[in-house]
Amino acid sequence: MPMDWIWGLIGGALIGTGGAVYLLGNGRIMGASGIIGGLVDGSGRNTAVERIVFLAGVVLLPVLLTPVYRSVDTHLTENALVLVAAGLLVGLGTRLANGCTSGHGVCGMSRLSLRGFVATLSYILAGGLAVVLFRHVLGAI
Repeated sequence: MPMDWIWGLIGGALIGTGGAVYLLGNGRIMGASGIIGGLVDGSGRNTAVERIVFLAGVVLLPVLLTPVYRSVDTHLTENALVLVAAGLLVGLGTRLANGCTSGHGVCGMSRLSLRGFVATLSYILAGGLAVVLFRHVLGAI
């Protein structure tokens, strides 16, 4: 049996640990879209340094791990237009939902937030429908 599932388990544990450390360290929820959104719209000026440090860690850690994991198959499409459209749609969705999977799914559900459960269920259903539509019906990915 392939052991690829272990990487998802390890990644989930790391994200959960990061969320707990972020919450315990400064009393705020580790929602990636909220962290980025606060920098973009200026509402997070008073916490800009911690937001930038968080984002630097998100960007730099994979770079630092590149020598250890030389080949990683992400199963992404080669179609750049699909990637750009997906990124824009995710950004739009996180603004409409007032958060993303790290804020609602990891941090919200762990606090037993009804809003977190509803948002996460919506993300999962929308993602499943998107895969069926774009992969199996349209053949775009």
